[in-house]
Amino acid sequence: MDDRFKLTKRAGIFGIIGNIFLLIIKATIGFISKSQSMIADSANSAGDIFASIMTAIGNKIASEPQDDNHNFGHGKAEYIFSLFISISMILVAFKLLYDSIMSLIEQNKMQFSWLLVIVCIITIIVKFSLFIYTYKLSKKFENILLESNMKDHRNDCIVTTFTLISILATLSNIYWLDGLVGIGISIWIAITGVKIFIESYNTLMDKSLDPNTQDIIFSMAKNYKDIVKIDNVSSSPVGYQYIVVLTIFVDGNMSTFDSHSLADSLEKDINSLDKIYNTIIHVNPC
Repeated sequence: MDDRFKLTKRAGIFGIIGNIFLLIIKATIGFISKSQSMIADSANSAGDIFASIMTAIGNKIASEPQDDNHNFGHGKAEYIFSLFISISMILVAFKLLYDSIMSLIEQNKMQFSWLLVIVCIITIIVKFSLFIYTYKLSKKFENILLESNMKDHRNDCIVTTFTLISILATLSNIYWLDGLVGIGISIWIAITGVKIFIESYNTLMDKSLDPNTQDIIFSMAKNYKDIVKIDNVSSSPVGYQYIVVLTIFVDGNMSTFDSHSLADSLEKDINSLDKIYNTIIHVNPC
């Protein structure tokens, strides 16, 4: 658990440092050359800085242990702050979409510079490195903040590649591609933001445990020959984990001590799953 929060914090810090560096060089060269796609890319980096800050803050709050006011910990902070990230991405996308469309209508022409090409290459290298780092962490730890950052770094690699293509196209006097790439970038950011929003919203609205994990729980219960029937399985998310509540039916002649020992044993089995925070089992006679 400690490694999960520590490494997520480190990923957030790396993201902030990398994106501040990229924002400075992208914005400077973008405005000098009047490249709408590079300006859009710099605005995307500004959004990335916000996302990395939200990752660091959300991770810090989520790592706090349970207390008297928060009996199940602070895990949902991950999803609250990922919601902030998704909203910021959607707002940035609409602004970029408007600017890019206006650039096409007004037929703005960018000034080609090899500095633009160099900035794109640097961006791709930095973002691909951050993508690989967060990808490995997101596979190791199920964390929506890490996943959001990983997708963001991946998207930036693709977006900047298209920005590079639009810049090189101006060598053949194809200026309209710059505005078109800006539109494509904005749509890409919006789609990613909406996906993160939906996932965060579903968890905050107490989305149930996935069917695959539910099947595993049923299989665990069936391993106990004294459990006659399983009923009323429900779950509620607490961050990336879930509280599971279920009812088992046992022989009515079984002693209270034995039936509760059985329930305790099953609870330990279910709690061993990575996605489970705690299990509550009600025992009824059959």
